[in-house]
Amino acid sequence: MEDVSPIESVPQLSQGISSGQIPIRTVEVTGMTNREFLELYASPGRIGLSGGITLIDKAIARAERHVDAAKAWGSWSHAFLFQGKRHDGHHWVIESDLQVHRKHIQLGVQENRATKYHDEDLYSTLAVLDFGLSEKQVSTLLCEALDLVANRARYSVRELFGTMIALRDAKMRAERNPLARESSMYCSAFVQHLFRKAEIELAPGVHAKNTTPEDISRTPVPHVRYVLKREMTPHRISQLRTKFKSQVRSRIDHLKQRVKKKKGLSA
Repeated sequence: MEDVSPIESVPQLSQGISSGQIPIRTVEVTGMTNREFLELYASPGRIGLSGGITLIDKAIARAERHVDAAKAWGSWSHAFLFQGKRHDGHHWVIESDLQVHRKHIQLGVQENRATKYHDEDLYSTLAVLDFGLSEKQVSTLLCEALDLVANRARYSVRELFGTMIALRDAKMRAERNPLARESSMYCSAFVQHLFRKAEIELAPGVHAKNTTPEDISRTPVPHVRYVLKREMTPHRISQLRTKFKSQVRSRIDHLKQRVKKKKGLSA
């Protein structure tokens, strides 16, 4: 494991990783903001991982303890694919996610600016996985991802629960998700699906729709994993949880008011 400070340069990798020419390496990065980290390491075809301190993040991390032989909680609760920079100068990601905005809800495979991950309160831990893919492999990933965006593939909370059930039994993890649905998948299942299209098996022995973010972080496929390390005190974690709960309550109240208003107009 290597430590890298913001002033050190990290050599770019050749395109021989996926063929096994380069071993798995972990590079820990310190002293950077989320924005600086992503600006430096985001690139088309790379995988992003995030972890946080919300109840949902912790529930997923706790469920992922079954992935670890010592039953240690997982570090990651979300996975996504970097699409690259667009004409607006921003990095964009493609992901299967559930987002509650002020005026609407996004549910399913979608494109978002990577700026959403600049929020260090919500995304306290980040990682970028570089497999040194060829242009053809990157093209395969992005074409399949955009096809799923165009066809409005849904985010599957149901399949997420199916995976949590399967996590308790190694045999079940290799089988079809018991709550699988057509044209739907959650975040890490989406990423696993894309890489299989490029003939790369990120989690051998695990069905695509039973794949967790922790499985992807532990992939045996040779790669370099850049991890942003940030120390957080218990007091700071408590403050962020309180802030997040307040924001969620505010959004839910806003949606309830909109529903009541619509019912009043239709009455």
